[in-house]
Amino acid sequence: MKNHVWRPLFVVIGLVVIILLIRMAYVPADFGVGERGYMYGFHRQGNEQEWKEFQVKYRGAAYCAECHEENSSEISASGHGRIQCENCHGAAFGHPEDPESLAIDRSRELCLRCHAALVTPSSGRAQLPGIDATQHNPGMECSECHNPHNPSLEEM
Repeated sequence: MKNHVWRPLFVVIGLVVIILLIRMAYVPADFGVGERGYMYGFHRQGNEQEWKEFQVKYRGAAYCAECHEENSSEISASGHGRIQCENCHGAAFGHPEDPESLAIDRSRELCLRCHAALVTPSSGRAQLPGIDATQHNPGMECSECHNPHNPSLEEM
């Protein structure tokens, strides 16, 4: 073969060798290794204990229901029943020790994450009641008229 074929081939082989050497130096030896051999995904046995000691930020609706039973039963019977409390109230990390850590977000933007009108009717989210934010009480927060724990009930 001519030199014009060998030179690019050597460059490619050299790049592959460099990448493999960098990977060998950078990636921990136990990355991707499981009890039964190689595991797909980002798993490293060397830091399992570290993750076990990591404090959970999101607790789930059952944790909230321990103290807020009235709100929990009200919301579970409403259209928002499948939504975790922390989607609107923030992570319960540090709560109840620090009650201020859970600031209630009453912003219109929070509601519009799910309830903005969609132009794609084939989307599964199109089944949610949507509003045109420019026409439906612009400048007002949704919670001024709607109870987020029972959205079908208007508070006015």
